Amino acid sequence: MKMKDHPSRDIPKNDDSHENPGSPRHRQVSARWVPDEACKPLVEDAPVFYPTAKEFEDTIQYIASIRCKAESYGICKIVPPPSWTPPCLLKDKHVWETTKFSTRIQQVDLLQNREPMRKKYRKRKRRRHFNSRRRKRSRPESTESNTGDSEEKFGFQTGSDFTLQEFQRFADEFKEQYFGLKDKTQEYSVGVGQDMRMLPSIEQIEGEYWRIIEQPTDEVEVYYGADLETGMLGSGFPKKSTSLPDSKSDQYAASGWNLNNFARLSGSVLNFEECDISGVVVPWLYIGMCFSSFCWHVEDHHLYSLNYLHWGDPKVWYGVPGSHACALENAMRKHLPDLFEEQPDLLNELVTQLSPSVLKSEGVPVYRAVQNSGEFILTFPRAYHAGFNSGFNCAEAVNVAPIDWLRHGQSAVELYSAQCRKTSLSHDKLLLTAARKAVHALCQISVLKKESLENLRWKSFCGKNGMLTQAVKTRVHLEEKRIQHLPGNTEFQKIDKHVDLNAERECFSCFYDLHLFAAYCDCSSDKFACLKHANLTCGCDPDSRHVLLRYTIDELNTLIKALEGQSDALEAWVYKDFDHPLNSKKIISGQHKLFGVDLSTPSIQLKPSLKRENLDYLLGDTPKADSDSKVGARFLVEIVSLGSVIHGRLWCNKDAIFPKGYKSRVKFFNICNPLIQSSYTSEIMDGGLLGPLFKVSLEGHQQESFVHLSAVECWEMVLKRLNQEITALASVGKQGLPPLQSSSSINGLEMFGFLSSTISQAIEALDPHHKCSVYWDHKLLVKKTSSSHNSVRGEKSCLEVISDGGETAASSFGTGLGVQEGHKLMVGRGNTLSMQKTVEGN
Repeated sequence: MKMKDHPSRDIPKNDDSHENPGSPRHRQVSARWVPDEACKPLVEDAPVFYPTAKEFEDTIQYIASIRCKAESYGICKIVPPPSWTPPCLLKDKHVWETTKFSTRIQQVDLLQNREPMRKKYRKRKRRRHFNSRRRKRSRPESTESNTGDSEEKFGFQTGSDFTLQEFQRFADEFKEQYFGLKDKTQEYSVGVGQDMRMLPSIEQIEGEYWRIIEQPTDEVEVYYGADLETGMLGSGFPKKSTSLPDSKSDQYAASGWNLNNFARLSGSVLNFEECDISGVVVPWLYIGMCFSSFCWHVEDHHLYSLNYLHWGDPKVWYGVPGSHACALENAMRKHLPDLFEEQPDLLNELVTQLSPSVLKSEGVPVYRAVQNSGEFILTFPRAYHAGFNSGFNCAEAVNVAPIDWLRHGQSAVELYSAQCRKTSLSHDKLLLTAARKAVHALCQISVLKKESLENLRWKSFCGKNGMLTQAVKTRVHLEEKRIQHLPGNTEFQKIDKHVDLNAERECFSCFYDLHLFAAYCDCSSDKFACLKHANLTCGCDPDSRHVLLRYTIDELNTLIKALEGQSDALEAWVYKDFDHPLNSKKIISGQHKLFGVDLSTPSIQLKPSLKRENLDYLLGDTPKADSDSKVGARFLVEIVSLGSVIHGRLWCNKDAIFPKGYKSRVKFFNICNPLIQSSYTSEIMDGGLLGPLFKVSLEGHQQESFVHLSAVECWEMVLKRLNQEITALASVGKQGLPPLQSSSSINGLEMFGFLSSTISQAIEALDPHHKCSVYWDHKLLVKKTSSSHNSVRGEKSCLEVISDGGETAASSFGTGLGVQEGHKLMVGRGNTLSMQKTVEGN
C-alpha cells in the first residue's frame, strides 16, 4: 500500500492511456519459460503461526503475543483455525460477471534492470523515426500533465478494465502460454505419462520470476488490479449491514480478522482516526495474475499491515525486518545508483525490485513466505516487503496500529519531515487521543473500581515504563527542545483542544503535522510552520510571530504523570480534559482569528469541585445532571464548532437557535455494536430553501448517518436503527445487550446540546442583536412568566411540565414552557421546579 495522497494510486484514464493493439491484452505471449536459467533466491522462511480457535478470538491480543517471535523477521504468516472459513462476497455471480475494475500494466523485465528515464529519453529522441515498436510509457505519475518528457518518471501504465470473470480467463491464458502448457513439443513442460496441463511448482515460478528480473531476455508485461478501493468493487468480507441468507456470516461480519473491522479494533489507535483513509483504514483489493508484482516498500507511517488471500494461486512474499530498513535502502542505492540519482525518492514509487540474493550479499536479512488461499500475511512496522503473484488470485489488505506502533509512528513523521514528505494521518491526534482514553481507563479503575478487560488493557500500556507513557514522553520532550530554540519573546496562544480537530494543517516547509503546535506571523495568518521552521515563515520582526498550542507543556507533563499513575495528576487531568469544550483560555491575549476561531473572544469558564460524584459524571459512569444545563441532562455534549447564526424563519424556533455549521459530539450506544458506547457527531447543514438540515453520524462509520429537517426526528432515526441492531443480535443469542430503547430515552434537542444552558449561552452570543426573534420573544415571555410566579433562582433550576396523563415534558428557560391558568407552582426536590395542573377537590 502507498501514501494516501500518492498520485499513482488512482491513475486517471484519458485519451493517451487507451491501449493500442500492442498491449498485453491484444497480443500473443511471445516470451517463454527458461527453466535452465532459473534464479530462485536462497532465502530462509518467515515464521508461520497456527492460532487455536480460542487464541483467534482476540485479534490485537494475538498479534501482540507473537510480536516478540515474529518482528525480527519483518513478516510472518498466520493460518486461521480450520473452522474459520468466511464467505467471499466477490464470488457473487453479479459481481463476478458484471462489475469491472481498473488495472495497471507492469513491465516486469524493467523492474530492476532499466535505464534512467532521462537517458532513455535521449536515445528515444535520436531514433524516433526508426523505431518500429517502442514501449509505451505511462505519463509521469507525480508531475503535471504539461511536464516535458525529460522529467518523465518510470511507472505503470493504465491498463484495461476487466470483470473478475474476464481477468481470470486472461490470466489463465497468459500462464498457459508462458509456461508452454498447451505446447506438446516442449520437453520441460511435461514428463512421460504426466497430465499435459500440469502446472509448474511455486519454486519453478519463483525461479523464473527472478530470472526475468535479474537476467531478462524478453519483454514481459502483465496486468495488476492493485490498490482497488473496496468502496467501489466491494470487500470480499461480509459487512454488518450486509444481508446474507446464511446467518453464520454474522460471526464473520463482526470478526476482528474481517479487514473491514481490523484497523479500528479496540487496542488499535487507528480506532481514533475519524477519516476513512482508503488503503489505511478502509481495505484495498488486489487482483493478481502470474508475475504481477508488488515492489519493495514500507507501509504509510510504518504501520502494521495485514493481507488476506481470498482465493486463487499463491502469493510469494519477501520481508526485511524494520531494524534493517536503512541497510536495504543503502543496498538499493549502491546497486541502482543511476535510478536513485535521477529519482532520490524512488522507493516511495513502488516500481523497483532488487533480488533478495543481492540484498543478502550486502548483509541484509531477507525472509520468505508463501501465502495460500485463506491465509494471512502480517507485516511489522518499517519492515520492507515485496513479492509477486503466481497466478490469478484476489487479496485484501489494510493497516493497523497497536500501541507498540506509536514509537515507530513517531520515527516515521520525523523521517517524513526530514524528507519533506506529506503525511497520511495526524500522528499527534492519535497519540493524544489514546493517552486521554488511557487516563479515562485509569480513573475508571482507581476511582470507580471498574476493572473491565478494556480498562485493564489500557492500564497495561501505562506506568512509568509503559509503551504509551514512553510514546507521549518522547513526543513532549521533542517539542520542549524545539521551544527552547524559539526567540525568548515568542508569544504563545492557547486554542481549544476541540477546535479544528478535522482540519489537516501542515508545515509550509516540511509538511509536519500541526495538531499540537503551529507557528505563524501576523503578516500571513493562513501560513503555518512547525516549531523547527518557525523562524522561516517570513522576514518580519520576531515580535510579529506567534505559536498556537492545543496544550501547554505543563499540561502535557501533567498528562505524563497521569499516565504514570500519579493520583493527583490523574484528577487534575480529568477535570482539565473532560471539562466543557468551551472552557478554553488564551495564555496571551491577541486580536487574531485563526483555525476558524476568534482567539480574542472571552471563554466560558467552568470550575467543577473535586468530588467523587463529579468524577462519576465526567467518566460517564452515572447519568448525573449537568449542573449548568437547562434540564437534568443525561449526556455530556461537547462542542466541535458553534457555526454562525442565519437570520431566517426556519433557522430558529421557540426552543433553540440553529446555527449553520454547528457541530457537537456526544456518546451513545453504538448502532453497529450496541455492547459499547461510541461518539456521534451532530451537525447542522444548509438545506437551502428547506432551511437547516440536521445530520447525525457515527464517528468512524461515516456511512452510518441520518439526516432530517428536525433534530428530534434525526435522533429518533438513530434510536430506531439501534433497536434494529439490538433485536438482530439478540435473535442470534448475543449476550450482554442493552434493553430496547424507548422513544423517551433520548431527546434530540438534548443530544444536539441545545438543552445545555452553557451551549445555549454561547449560541445566544452569536446573535447579540436578537434577530432570531421567535426564539428571543419566547424567552422573554418565559422570563416574565417565571418572574411573576416567584421562580426559584439558581444555576441548577429547571422547569418540568407534568401533563394530564402524568408524563413529563422536559422544558426549561427558553424551551417552550407556557404557564396557563389552573396551574400552581410547586418546589420539588433537588432545586427542581415543577408545575402541576390543579385537580378539583385538592
